[in-house]
Amino acid sequence: MTNQDHLAGCRAETLAIRAGLNRSHNAETSEALYMNSGFVFDSAEQADAAFSGDVDRYLYGRYANPTVTMLEDRLRVLEGAEVCRATASGMAAVFAAMASYLESGDRVVAGATLFGSSLHILTKILPKWGVHVDLVPPADLDAWQKALSTPAKLVFVETPTNPTLDIVDLAALSRLAHRAGAKVIVDNVVATPVLQRPMDLGCDVVVYSTTKHLDGQGRTLGGAVLCDAAFDKDFLQPFLRHTGPCISPFNAWVVVKGLETLSLRVREVSRTAQTLAERLEALPNVTRVAYPGLASHPSHAVAKSQMRDGLFGSVLSVEVAGGRPAAFAFLNALQIVDLSNNLGDAKSLSCHPCTTTHRVLTPEAREAAGITEGLVRVSVGLEHVEDLWRDLERAAGAAAGALRQAA
Repeated sequence: MTNQDHLAGCRAETLAIRAGLNRSHNAETSEALYMNSGFVFDSAEQADAAFSGDVDRYLYGRYANPTVTMLEDRLRVLEGAEVCRATASGMAAVFAAMASYLESGDRVVAGATLFGSSLHILTKILPKWGVHVDLVPPADLDAWQKALSTPAKLVFVETPTNPTLDIVDLAALSRLAHRAGAKVIVDNVVATPVLQRPMDLGCDVVVYSTTKHLDGQGRTLGGAVLCDAAFDKDFLQPFLRHTGPCISPFNAWVVVKGLETLSLRVREVSRTAQTLAERLEALPNVTRVAYPGLASHPSHAVAKSQMRDGLFGSVLSVEVAGGRPAAFAFLNALQIVDLSNNLGDAKSLSCHPCTTTHRVLTPEAREAAGITEGLVRVSVGLEHVEDLWRDLERAAGAAAGALRQAA
């Protein structure tokens, strides 16, 4: 990477455009896309020195690539981390962060409300390897204190959680975890580094699905793990190098370009989500709106203290009276908001978590997490707020009609 000392002290909006930029001899304005799998050596001696580590250069596309390096450097600076490693998907990042560090006999304490695939890793895959996992209600600090009163190796959480938007007090959790001997991994996908930087609050590792807001337009799959240099050297880098969950250069290039508008997009959709959440909460057939920006949210004060600029992200969940039939009526009445299990897109998206993103959970686990049959998740996009409100208000009316018909 070229010298970037001139960026010292620059703000996130500037870093998202300028950090990590490494122009080739052609002096291109936009970042170059290197679509090669291998690299050529001038001599056998040079190859020997490169593979021994005496010379720092690119060896093979599975290990590193110039375009991927630009993504990693840019996101690393935005997050305030020493190291970033990009992966092929968000779940590859989650799995690598955990699997690279854990071994048989270790104990993990995790938030009980997580994306379904993360829960599958924790409750199905890791126990087969002799890793013990305890799940804790994510917003219950007393429960965390009890669970971490005995030693643990790792803590894994989302905050805000998907889809119930629970908030974990990251500073308090980090203190409890470190006393128990555990590192803290945070899935920060809903907040993004624009609104929340977990490492500033004492956490050790941050993971992203770059598929979501970091790309921001539903174009690519990707993931990232951010950590300190020691964790990378001792655990993460060897695991990634030898297991191969690398991101493609093209996908990395798309995310690099997505980062340029990340702050603008996240701030705009957060303001829209706040307005929609407040209006939805006032509808008579809406039994609950989960959004950290609402004063009614049980962890609003914590969210306000650890999320930036009075903004709380693009994702909200609305629970309508009447269970699944009413929720389906809500979704089927939408004309602008698309039905999709993705989030963080420029287009507004909505889904029924019980039957899509979190269907792998048992009914009991969903109920304990607050993922009810009447819950609908909305990922707010960049459409005009009044157009979205008209669409959601119509959908809520359809849900009320389904409830009346059932009665």
